[in-house]
Order: sequence, then structure tokens, then C-alpha cells
Amino acid sequence: MGRKVDRQKPDKSASSGHHEHTEDGSKSPEPYVCTGKFQEDFNELSARANLYYTPPIAVRAKRPGTPPPPPEAKPDKGGKERGKKGTETVVAPPPEPETLTEDGEPPEPPPKTYVIKERFEYFKPSIQVEMDHPEKHDTVTEVFVRGWKIDDTMMNIFRQCFPSMERLHSINFWNAGLTEETLRLLGTFLPSCANVKTLFIEGNTPAIKAENYQVLLREDSLLLNLSLRHNGITDLGAKNIATMLGNFKSSNSKLTSLNLAGNSIGDAGGKAIAEALKMNRTLLSLSLAQNHLTDVGAKDLAQALKFFPLTHEQIVERRKLKSEKGGGLDGGKSPPQSRRADSKDRPGSHRSNSHLGTRDKRDKSSKKKDDKNETKGTVKGGKVKEADKTQGGKKDGTKGGKAATAETTKATKGKDKKGGKGQTKGNTPNEPEPEASDIVHPLLETTEIIEDQLCIPGNRILINLNLQRNRIGAEGINAFKKAIQYQDTILSETPKGQGTGLMRLIINRNILAASSDEMRSLTEVMLRKDPFYKPSATPDPDQEASAEKAR
Repeated sequence: MGRKVDRQKPDKSASSGHHEHTEDGSKSPEPYVCTGKFQEDFNELSARANLYYTPPIAVRAKRPGTPPPPPEAKPDKGGKERGKKGTETVVAPPPEPETLTEDGEPPEPPPKTYVIKERFEYFKPSIQVEMDHPEKHDTVTEVFVRGWKIDDTMMNIFRQCFPSMERLHSINFWNAGLTEETLRLLGTFLPSCANVKTLFIEGNTPAIKAENYQVLLREDSLLLNLSLRHNGITDLGAKNIATMLGNFKSSNSKLTSLNLAGNSIGDAGGKAIAEALKMNRTLLSLSLAQNHLTDVGAKDLAQALKFFPLTHEQIVERRKLKSEKGGGLDGGKSPPQSRRADSKDRPGSHRSNSHLGTRDKRDKSSKKKDDKNETKGTVKGGKVKEADKTQGGKKDGTKGGKAATAETTKATKGKDKKGGKGQTKGNTPNEPEPEASDIVHPLLETTEIIEDQLCIPGNRILINLNLQRNRIGAEGINAFKKAIQYQDTILSETPKGQGTGLMRLIINRNILAASSDEMRSLTEVMLRKDPFYKPSATPDPDQEASAEKAR
């Protein structure tokens, strides 16, 4: 008889490695991995979150296009009209008389641009999406949440769904009731959405007290277009946005369009944004329409487009950048004659610079001689010996060098033929590709001494600026006129690729009327900035008549 062995019962907790027991004995589900199909992922995560109501996902309705006209029946040779198959068309019976309303008019047909739903069905929360292919759930490109509050639970569900959606490029939140915490969560996972470039947060009520909209513009942000219309943003929110938009130490290098229309931004917020524009070189469009800007804020914005004096901190940072670049404080270039005349109080610095320049030239000439000697030694010591072996012991250095170079060229050609398609004959696979030129830091631009202050040119990258429906008067309009004229003079002297300057300025519906002299003169200046503007070759007859009367 065999021995009885006491077998121990296997530990259930050890065998079920993927499940954990809670206090009440139930197993916690495994963490869900999103598949990129928004509807399936959203429904599964909503069920795991035990939501009382799961918002349905529906394709956003679009306006139907105009139907094509029906094909006309063409008569045959006998003069009878025939249809598509060549048979004679049957004469339709006369239409029945239409029923008229009490007013004696025919009734209106039912609309075809929308669908009638049941009572209160329209007001229930839902998520609208746009898709490349309506039948494929992994082709969602835009998400719209309109008219219902997004709490922390729902934002955490979005945090798991959105990064797995490869084609998602736009997110639209309108009147979604975002709070400080939900906005912070949105800012943390947006950089993980590689293709999301456009974000709309509009009509957010109630307004966020902390106004922490700067979390959307972090250093790793990938947003290109950001719209924050009608969110009750004050000077505090404008200052927070300006800190991430640009300063002399760092600036946002992705955002190209920023819409802050319909808020409560005053002159203090306008000044903060103007300071950010001085150091930002990527923003192309800015809208501050329907805010509380006056002539003070307009002057600050115009000065950011014109030129601005450097502060002590900016001068120190400029010197650091120059030293890191290795070009010295003057960038290795002598100042023009106009600046030499103003620098009479520092003759020693010019002498020291010239002394350093001659010393550098001597060092370079000595290095060139050493390099030539080294190359001669290598040719005599290495290549000639290899050539002697290949050519049977010839001692002629030139022939050996030619043979060695011929062998090396054959070897490189053979490698290029065996290599990949992307390799060319002139480049070796180990050679690095040429990188695109980085954006020049604003503090490294050429300086000018204006009114005994060291100044640099302002922003010339911004193309579109919207300032309508503010409180800007004649002083602010004249400031913009001078700034645009200054940009024209600067751009005419600088090479291409340094920006185009402001090309579109919307400043109507302010204090001054469109027929005022200030608005007319500004309109004439901006008309020349239009890329499609062509001056009229033939003079206007009305202008000629007015000129003759004046004579």
C-alpha cells in the first residue's frame, strides 16, 4: 500500500494572479486597455465607473447637400420623348388640388435639415463625433461636448480614451462646466495625444476662479490652435497665459493661433500679453476682440510690434546667450559707422577686440600649417605604402595616392549600391543629415540705441490681430499706425525670412467711427499690406475733379 500524502489545498490568491480580493471578498477587475475604438472604450470605462447615465455617442449631423437636378427626357427621331430604356414616357395624371390652410396658403413641407426627437431627449447629455468612415469606430477625428458638465470621473474616462485615438485632432468643449481640477487633468494628458492640435474651451460657466489656463500651454504642449472665448477670463488669466506664451528665458514654440475674444481682459492683461509677444516668434493670429482694452493697452501692444528697450535682466540674459554661442558680445561683427560714432566713450574695447581678432587669425594660420603637415605625413606614411603593395613595390607617391583613392571610391560605390534606397552616392550612411535652422532668439537680434536706451526690433511674425469691440481711441490707433510704418522700414532692410509684419488689423467698432481721419489713414496704411493689393494705374475721375477744384 502506498503512503498517504497530505495534499495542501492550492492558494486561490496565488493562482489568480490577475485578480485581487477586496475586503468584501469580491474580485477587482483587470485594468482595461483601450483599443482606439471610442464607442467601445467609452462604454466599457463608463460601466466600470458605475455611472448612473452613460451619454450616447452620435455622429454629428451635417447639413445635407443640394440634390442634383433630375435628368431631362430627350426626344427621339420620331419626336416622342423616351426614357432611359428608350420606351415612350407615360403621361402622368393631372395633380390633385392641394389642401390650403385657413389663410389660403399651401402648407409648408416638413423640414429635412434636422430630426424630431422625443420629449426631453434633445436635452440629455450626448457626445457628438465626426468620423472619416461612419462604419469604423476607430476613425474619430473630432469630439464635441456641448451643454453638460464634465466632472472628474468623466474627465478621467477621457484621459484613458483620447490618447489611444490615432486620428483625433480636435476637441470641442462648449459650456462644459470645467473646474480648476478638471482643467488641470485635461492639461496633463493632452501632450500624450500626439495628433490633437486644436482645442476649443468656450462658454465655460461658471468661470474658473483660479483661471489656470496656463496648464494647457506647458512646455510639452503640442497645440497649434487654442480658443478660449467667453470664459470670463480677467487680467489674472491673461497674465497666467502670458507667462507660458513667452518670456526672455523660454517661450512657446508650437502655438500659432490664440483666441481670447469675449472675455474681461483689461489694460493690465493686455500689457502682459504684449510682453509675451516681444519674445514669442511662432504666434501668427491673436484675437482680443470684445474685451476691456483702452488706449493704454493698445499702446503696449503696438510697442511690442515696433521696438522695445531692454531691461537689465534681458541685457544680462543677452550676454549669457552670446557667450554660450561663442560669438562674443558683438557676435563677431564690427558695429556699423552710425554706432561707431556713438561709442566714443569706450575706445579701449575696440582696441581689445582688434587685438583679439589678430590673435585669433594667428592661431588659425598656425593650425592650418599643422594640419597640412599632418596630412602630408599621413599620405607618405600610410597611403604610399598601401599603393606600393598593390602596384608591386612602386615608390611613386602620386601614383600610389591615385590608386588608393580609386580603390576607396570603388568601395564606397559598392556600399552605396548595396545600401538602402534612401542613401545617395555623395553621402555615407554614418553622415548626419542636415538639420533645419533653429529660430533665432529675440535677444540675439541687432540692437539700436534709441533715446539713450538699447532697443531691439519687436515682433514681426504676428500676421493677424483682432481688437474690435474694445475702448480704443485716437491715441491707440495712431500708435498702431506708427508701429506698422516702422515694421515696413525694418523689413525693407532685413533679408527675407524674418517675418512679414502685421498684415491684418481689425480695430473697428471702437470709440472712433470708421469715417474718422485716424481710421482712414490707418486703413490706407493697411491696404498696402494686403498681398493682393495692386495700385490703380488709372487715376480715379472723382479724385481728379476734386484736385481741379482745389487748384
